[in-house]
Amino acid sequence: MPMLLNEIPTIGALYRSTVLRAPQPQSLRYYQPRINTLNQVSLYKGDITKLEVDAIVNAANSTLLGKPRGIDGAIHRAAGPSLLEECQTLNGCKTGDAKITGGYDLPAKHVIHTVGPVYSTDHATHCENLLESCYKMSLHMAVANGCETIAFPCISTGVYGYPIRDATNVALKTVRETLEKEDGEKLKRVVFVVFNDRDRATYEQLIPLYFPPTEVENVEREKDERST
Repeated sequence: MPMLLNEIPTIGALYRSTVLRAPQPQSLRYYQPRINTLNQVSLYKGDITKLEVDAIVNAANSTLLGKPRGIDGAIHRAAGPSLLEECQTLNGCKTGDAKITGGYDLPAKHVIHTVGPVYSTDHATHCENLLESCYKMSLHMAVANGCETIAFPCISTGVYGYPIRDATNVALKTVRETLEKEDGEKLKRVVFVVFNDRDRATYEQLIPLYFPPTEVENVEREKDERST
């Protein structure tokens, strides 16, 4: 069964339910509270191929012809052979870039394929720039094709070896900054999809630095705590 977007709480709701907590006063806070962004972003642990959104992002390789393992393989299997047929017409994709196809047998209408960097400690800054570009280009591609809802996996953190904490910082920073621009106003929901508890815990630790709660979430949470 597809997972409907209205079944996935926003991060504002996660603050109110105490799944997320405001950063401690001594913690770094990179961005100011902004209620709109709290309603535009979600964190979801589960299968990205089950999400009923306008677009899911595929962490692809440069050929765009699918890999037997990982997110790429799962998306191709769920979408069916027509996805590969369309990908064969795209002439691959450069690292840091993105291309869009239909979703075919997926609940999602589209698949946005992006190629993340293979991580190297010797070229960490270059890898960061390429990973940031993956998120920027995917979001731009979504808006350009009329997609209002988009779901991201953890790009490059599997066999490409990007450290999950570093990759999560890039993902959150890029999405937050995009949502504050003209393109971001056209996006109703951005979902970060994680596969395991380690990745979910990393997002839960870092989200408050980029998407801190407003006083509304703090007051609602305190009301809920007093009533229990």
